[in-house]
Amino acid sequence: MLNSSKTKKKKGFLFIISGPSGSGKTTLAQKILADNSLKRKIKKSVSFTTRPKRTGEVNKKDYFFLTGEQFKKELKAKKILEWTSYLGYYYGTPKDQIDKKLAAGSHMILCVDLNGVAKLRKLYPDNAVAIFVMPPSLRELEARIIKRCDKTRKAEVIRRVRLAKKEMLEKNKFDYIVINRELDKAVKQLKTIVINTIINN
Repeated sequence: MLNSSKTKKKKGFLFIISGPSGSGKTTLAQKILADNSLKRKIKKSVSFTTRPKRTGEVNKKDYFFLTGEQFKKELKAKKILEWTSYLGYYYGTPKDQIDKKLAAGSHMILCVDLNGVAKLRKLYPDNAVAIFVMPPSLRELEARIIKRCDKTRKAEVIRRVRLAKKEMLEKNKFDYIVINRELDKAVKQLKTIVINTIINN
């Protein structure tokens, strides 16, 4: 007779990536998801959002597009693990999706703000791996913000840089820190973290 403790399926890991706007966290997550050696091992967490669908976006693949009322209904039913508002729209992490994937042994990756990281780590203390992505410097971060949003007002750039300073004070609370100076090297470092976590646990 097989030992049930040995045959019990291990739960997956939840790789939570956070960092200042312009640090490159979303790009890094996309690179990991596109990596041929990790495609079958790690899945993207698809978030809820109330913002309009952009050209080329697919419902349930890029986001679960909801109305404001639908979002509030999901929130009231406690089907959203963590949520935030940005530019008048709501974004949230679906509970059912994360629970089902982790229970099945699948590994998940998602990008959230600092508040979201704290909530998810509390909810998944044995599964969550928090990774903070840092820009090489505040000057470089400011340049990235300006380049990415060339129409961004100076006051908005200043606000984002100030927020980045505040966020970077929290970096030592994370399990890992990735400095995104050169994208290829940062991707390699993040991939190493993911693989080592999966293999060694």
